[in-house]
Amino acid sequence: MKKVKIIGVPEHFNLPWHLAMEDNAFEDRGIEMEWTDIPEGTGKMTQMLQDGEADLGIILTEGIIKSISQGNPSKIVQEYISSPLLWGIHVDANSERDSIKSLKDDKVAISRMGSGSHLMAYINAQNQGWNTENLEFEIINNLDGAVESLTDGSNAYFMWEHFTTKPLVDNGTFKRVGDCPTPWPCFVIAASDGFLKENEGVVKHILEVINTYSIEFKQIPSIDRTLSNRYGQKLEDIKEWLSKTTWGQKQLSEQTVNEVQSRLFDLKLIDEVKSPETFLWK
Repeated sequence: MKKVKIIGVPEHFNLPWHLAMEDNAFEDRGIEMEWTDIPEGTGKMTQMLQDGEADLGIILTEGIIKSISQGNPSKIVQEYISSPLLWGIHVDANSERDSIKSLKDDKVAISRMGSGSHLMAYINAQNQGWNTENLEFEIINNLDGAVESLTDGSNAYFMWEHFTTKPLVDNGTFKRVGDCPTPWPCFVIAASDGFLKENEGVVKHILEVINTYSIEFKQIPSIDRTLSNRYGQKLEDIKEWLSKTTWGQKQLSEQTVNEVQSRLFDLKLIDEVKSPETFLWK
């Protein structure tokens, strides 16, 4: 049995992996998947791949591209979620701010440098026509840290996946002042170069299994109820999220890699635009 250390966020996007593991679909191929939830998100996951603490990661596209560009010895194996991620932009519920424009000079609460919440703060600022060099950050590690910071009067704003944070909007912890979708497919499967070099056949087996599950995922009877129960979300929110979300089963396009790099380069978050081959597993 080949043991594979895989990491991802504890969010509804990753249920196909858990269903496949619960069905022993990987074990039937001689693969033991050891899943670890990483609530801190992409910044922590890129570091774990780089440090050899994980073999595979389900990770935000812009985060892994930035990390590989800066020397992380990893590759994108294929797309995982091919639709955009809808980033909710949040402030404390008692704040008087009620629009994205009202946040212009405020600090941003982020999980860590290089995370999605960090990179998307730049994308949002650029979309608003703000000077991105003026952005200031406060590191809060994870969603619990964001709740603590915003409710303690930090006056920061916080970007996180719209549906994951919706229960906190509904219960009066956060106020959402707007949304910012990623301009590209949001999640990819990435792997460390060392793991890919030694385990090409294993990776192909893993992709065959997860692609079978992700293709059929929306057709599973009562999958909306299962998601609602497992992730503590309202059924109508899950239905809306499912209607907006598409799972991908092919490699990320070179065009998308170049598009992400171009935005990161414009924002001075990477030093140069590299060949797509730097990022993609062939």
